[in-house]
Amino acid sequence: MRHITRHVLAGLMLALWGAVGSALAQSPAQSPAPPPAFWKNEWPKTDFAITSVAHWSEIRGGGPPRDGIPAISDPKMIAVAQENRLGDREPVIALELPGQTPRAYPVRYLMWHEIVNDVVGEVPVAVTFCPLCNSGIVFDRRLNGEVLSFGVSGKLRNSDMVMYDHETESWWQQAIGTGIVGAHTGDELDEVTSWMESWASFRARNPEGLVMDQPNWSRNYGTNPYANYDSSRRPFLFNGEMPPHGIPALARVVRVGNRAWPLERLRKEGEVNEAGVRIVWTAGQASALDSRKIADGRDVGAVRVYDAAGNSVLHDVMFAFAFNAFWPEPKGIWMLGR
Repeated sequence: MRHITRHVLAGLMLALWGAVGSALAQSPAQSPAPPPAFWKNEWPKTDFAITSVAHWSEIRGGGPPRDGIPAISDPKMIAVAQENRLGDREPVIALELPGQTPRAYPVRYLMWHEIVNDVVGEVPVAVTFCPLCNSGIVFDRRLNGEVLSFGVSGKLRNSDMVMYDHETESWWQQAIGTGIVGAHTGDELDEVTSWMESWASFRARNPEGLVMDQPNWSRNYGTNPYANYDSSRRPFLFNGEMPPHGIPALARVVRVGNRAWPLERLRKEGEVNEAGVRIVWTAGQASALDSRKIADGRDVGAVRVYDAAGNSVLHDVMFAFAFNAFWPEPKGIWMLGR
């Protein structure tokens, strides 16, 4: 309960950040003025002279400090048949690499840890989930011959988690997998094909698979500390533009590249074939950001995305405001149908 209280108190604390953000605003330039002094004290290894961020006020504290949300490394995996804590409709991030036993990472754990550093076969991966923008992406941790490991910075940009790597303490934007501050500014992590689906769906397809075991932390796993968040009118700590075309800010969209399909459209149509991909929606997955108990969340369904040959395609299911923030028109294309 103490962790939940910190999330609640964070909402009160962060009202102060609006004033701080205004004070830190800079005029447009090639690089912003020096960052706040306390950032340098907290991040002594981060090279703040290198950044793609135009204004430091774009980056805000999310409440918990650096590593206040503890990332998990080398998680314990158990057999699917051993798992008896997950509800059938609870969401998991599925990772099925060629030649490897399929793995499921329950969102009930990612909700409280946001990053899991794992190794699947010979592939080091970071399984990430940002609750504030519903973005669940798996990245390959290899970059230029080096293997990075990631933690949660406690910072947000466009209400999206800012990750950091332990090696250089560079800051990374989770939604796009790109370095934004420090030595790795401009570097991009490769995504690894994954998808979010219900536990029942993963279990039925992979009875011999593996699932991440409950971490050894004192957390109220299975609960949602952001109850009713995906019914809110506005995102938490977000001052950007709202989505166009009358799309609610916290409506889910399926992002493939720079295109976004509203999940509500997919729910109504069941399947669409456009822009070289086939997107299939099926019922049976609970929203992790609805009710206090994740297993009781309303049914938002799950999607799979395929190419013409039937291969799974990289995609993300995120909130509309986040897509609009990182892929604004005309860069971003909204697939609204008729």
